[in-house]
Amino acid sequence: MVTMKLKIKIVGPMVHDVGYRVFLLKHAMNMALPGLSIYNWDEDGQEEVIALVDGDEARIKAFLKTIEKNKPELAEVSDVTHEPYDGDVGRTSEVAMFCSFVQLDKAIPLLLDMSDDIKEMKGDMKAVRKTTDATLEEIKGMREDIQPGYGMTLRQVQSDIRAIKEQLGMI
Repeated sequence: MVTMKLKIKIVGPMVHDVGYRVFLLKHAMNMALPGLSIYNWDEDGQEEVIALVDGDEARIKAFLKTIEKNKPELAEVSDVTHEPYDGDVGRTSEVAMFCSFVQLDKAIPLLLDMSDDIKEMKGDMKAVRKTTDATLEEIKGMREDIQPGYGMTLRQVQSDIRAIKEQLGMI
């Protein structure tokens, strides 16, 4: 088995904050690459994602082919280049832990905002529930007011019909 190391550079106007590191990690893990280091970089006003990979040649070539053809949905890539690399490359499992922490760091403020919004909505729901309960009570009261009158009117109508029938000799 022939091992190799590569430095892969992904350049474009939008390669940061679009999930590129997680995207690269997923593909490296799918291909069982043992070595991967990933970091964001800015060079001459261009965003870059640098991936250092270490593993057997066939897997690295498959990894490279995959990332040249695919990208995260929101990414805008101008170029993907690679060159041999002879420095240290971290372990893929360490990148996985790092990416988890980065994603949590992004998610926690959003979750806290959502929690505040939910608390506010619960307060609004309590107000709506009170209004709804009061409206229902009002409707019940109106129905109770109407029912006796409706009953009396119906009896009156029945009495009037009986009187008309008697006058017409139908009874």
